[in-house]
Amino acid sequence: MGKCRLCKKESILISQRLGFCVDCIRERFEEARDGLLALHSRLRERDGLPPRVPSAEGGKRCRICSNRCSIPEGGRGFCGVHENKGHRIRPVTGSPKKAYVQWYYDPLPTNCCASWVCPGGSDKGYPCFSYSKGPEYGYYNLAVFYCACNFDCLFCQNWSYRRCQKPPYVHETEELFEAALSPRVSCVCFFGGDPTPQVVHALICARKMVRDSGKKILRICWETNGAVSKPFLLKMAELSLKTGGCIKVDLKCFSEELSYALCGVSNTEVKENFKFLSEYSKKRPDPPLLVASTLLVPGYVDEKEIERLSQFISSIDPEIPWVLLAFHPDFHLLDLPPTPKDYALRCLKVAKSFGLKEVRLGNVHLLC
Repeated sequence: MGKCRLCKKESILISQRLGFCVDCIRERFEEARDGLLALHSRLRERDGLPPRVPSAEGGKRCRICSNRCSIPEGGRGFCGVHENKGHRIRPVTGSPKKAYVQWYYDPLPTNCCASWVCPGGSDKGYPCFSYSKGPEYGYYNLAVFYCACNFDCLFCQNWSYRRCQKPPYVHETEELFEAALSPRVSCVCFFGGDPTPQVVHALICARKMVRDSGKKILRICWETNGAVSKPFLLKMAELSLKTGGCIKVDLKCFSEELSYALCGVSNTEVKENFKFLSEYSKKRPDPPLLVASTLLVPGYVDEKEIERLSQFISSIDPEIPWVLLAFHPDFHLLDLPPTPKDYALRCLKVAKSFGLKEVRLGNVHLLC
């Protein structure tokens, strides 16, 4: 049971850790702002990460993502993996060909949020981009987990990346490239954390994988918060378009105020990038290039947020696949309940009421 510091409302759908209800975050954000940013700063410092997006006067501007960090000499960007050294922005690993990254082979079909519209888990894209008209049993996804993120989601389900920005997790592009050489690997998914902070490393790997794959099917996919700079996003989209892969954009919420509260940063550019990708995806309708996902965080990503997201997506293209994911308590939002089944079904109904044709629930085993 949490209590909002502003309106004093009490509810199991208010996180005591967060300290504010969703209505006050949206409607009284200026009053809540300092408390919310202080929370993010405090929790990030525990993990040795920069407390907030740096905006140093006279600092060097990083242009990898939408945060546009202005990093002071000797300082690091919000993601923790880029630094200003000698008045130049450079990876803390010393080279863009080195990144904090891990990988593993995941049998297809995977539990990927896009598997229901992906050539690896459905009949989409066959025969050009899939070995079988249906799930690719017997093949593997090379799951590439980048240990950094340019968001700071309090509900992160993969928060372990924050503990992996250490020398043992530094790997060169050549090591990762070799992992994709297996004839049974038919797709590669860059995720994390998020691939954005180390996207140069990912692009180097992906290009070489595609170039050297010959006639082998090798889809390039991305699972991201969508807050990458447009030039890099275009390169990501080109690789996925060519190979039958997709870009899975996690739309955390619609409200910018709620994005600051839950994720520590703005989501304005995410929405702009989503629109850009929707136009680009028209070049290849099957299999879909763009897939959206949203985690149904009880009490915060509420029906109002789903309604606004539904309106946003439907105004762009009602055919865009969208999966609403069940939440389980994790990271810093352990005091919230799992997503209630009745709430998830209401959200699904809201989405369909806006004419969205490819929307479904995911992680249904977590619904309570």
